[in-house]
Amino acid sequence: MNFTIFGNPVEHSKSPQMQNAGFEQLNFDGKYTKTHLEDGGIIKDVFLKNNLNGANITVPHKEDAFKNADEVRGMAQKIGAVNTYILEDTQVVAYNTDAPGFMKAIESFGNINSVLLLGAGGTAKAIAVALKEKNIEVTVLNRSQSRLEYFKELGCIAYTWDTFKVSQYDLIVNSTSAGLKDEDLPAPKNIIEQSIQNSKYAFDCIYGKKTPFLQLASQNNIQYKDGEDMLLYQGVIAFEYFTKQSASKETIEAMRKGLKKG
Repeated sequence: MNFTIFGNPVEHSKSPQMQNAGFEQLNFDGKYTKTHLEDGGIIKDVFLKNNLNGANITVPHKEDAFKNADEVRGMAQKIGAVNTYILEDTQVVAYNTDAPGFMKAIESFGNINSVLLLGAGGTAKAIAVALKEKNIEVTVLNRSQSRLEYFKELGCIAYTWDTFKVSQYDLIVNSTSAGLKDEDLPAPKNIIEQSIQNSKYAFDCIYGKKTPFLQLASQNNIQYKDGEDMLLYQGVIAFEYFTKQSASKETIEAMRKGLKKG
């Protein structure tokens, strides 16, 4: 069976080594590759043309993948963004495993009641929905106003960089790609520094790199995590959709080891 991850960029993705390690541990006949995709609008056509059984979707195509799917299931309907495609008969069925993957990843921080979420893309939507379902207060900060309406309707407090008023937060989360291919911060440095100083914990959805955002958290002696656990746990859930089997502790450990290779 054939699986891939769609993204732009996608070269950095460790999903193939993670998923292939899981397949190997389970003796599952599957092969997982990377597919660089410029135009998210054709994602379903490419998925079908390449005879794929399943796929993951990373930035910036999660919202296009949502729009293109034949059927969207679970929390993804509310999120409006998906990161997993499954072929069922001739239908492309979509899920979002980012939301439960994120919640699992932040368990190590303990009790969280308030979150400052940086960015307003597909990943931010997944995180906001997951947090609101647990009755956690969410403040969203984004450069522009245009993407904030969704979050206001969800019951989040929403600011642009120009209108932002800092408060106290249990957790600050970077959901943007700032720092992935560059040394950028997800918002102006004074806003990030002030917000980190008013937070207990910091989390970056980017993995495998100590981003400028996490460097600031470290300098301010804030406990932080990168996105490795989120990637692992969202991947485990996708893996279960791919294989139609529950992932054992041994399989999850094999996937974590696969993720750490290279």
